[in-house]
Amino acid sequence: MSSPARVRTCLSIAGSDSGGGAGIQADLKAFARCGVHGTTAITALTAQNTVAVTLVAAVSPQMIAAQVEAVASDIGVDAVKIGMLADEATIEAVVDALDLIDEAAPIVVDPVMIAESGATLLDPNARAALVERILPRATVVTPNIIEARALSGLGEQASSAELATGVLALGPAAVVVTGGHSEDGADVLADSGGSLRIEGPRYPVRASHGSGCTHSSALAAFLARGEELAAAARLAKEIAAEAIGNGLVQIGAGPGPVDVFGLARAGR
Repeated sequence: MSSPARVRTCLSIAGSDSGGGAGIQADLKAFARCGVHGTTAITALTAQNTVAVTLVAAVSPQMIAAQVEAVASDIGVDAVKIGMLADEATIEAVVDALDLIDEAAPIVVDPVMIAESGATLLDPNARAALVERILPRATVVTPNIIEARALSGLGEQASSAELATGVLALGPAAVVVTGGHSEDGADVLADSGGSLRIEGPRYPVRASHGSGCTHSSALAAFLARGEELAAAARLAKEIAAEAIGNGLVQIGAGPGPVDVFGLARAGR
């Protein structure tokens, strides 16, 4: 009898969203949707729903490292997705924890700064640490246009390609600027070989909370499965776009969560 095919694994190092729309919860759903097993190292607990983040509590650096070590030493890590890091102590803990993971594992960084509700999720004093300590370790960074402007220092006149190049100068191997805030919705991938527009399906926007988490997690999942970066970026865009089109507008009073599994359709 032949052995079963090995299931690929992705580790999400990110914050928990008690409302289930973004963060660790969105990452695990996206991993499952893309056919990989998800593991986690939770960096922060948030008390949030669709309208507000009411409290954020950082997880201790020791606990972050212990979670990563527990996963890496037994289950293994084929790719890493990094999300909410909150403060400098958390960033330093994650930097150290990355040394516990096989250096061949791709690292996807979603530079989470502001929640859908408008709450700040990255201490302003920690932004320099994110740029100096995390971004140079990244295989690919996935900012939206607003985050790319903040990271690159470029203004509103800069194109997505210019923003991607600006973030690339900070040290990651590649950048995907997602197009959710642009007129045409296209993503732009930039690496040492230049830039590439990535277009995908356009669905009516139903709900978008967790769209960035879903995109970056899907990208990590497809990299874990062995896809080349450009192909992985296209597939991740398709997954995120579909999830936005399926968005659960009937959940909560604010922006609802994306839906990678089509739950609303299944319940009709």
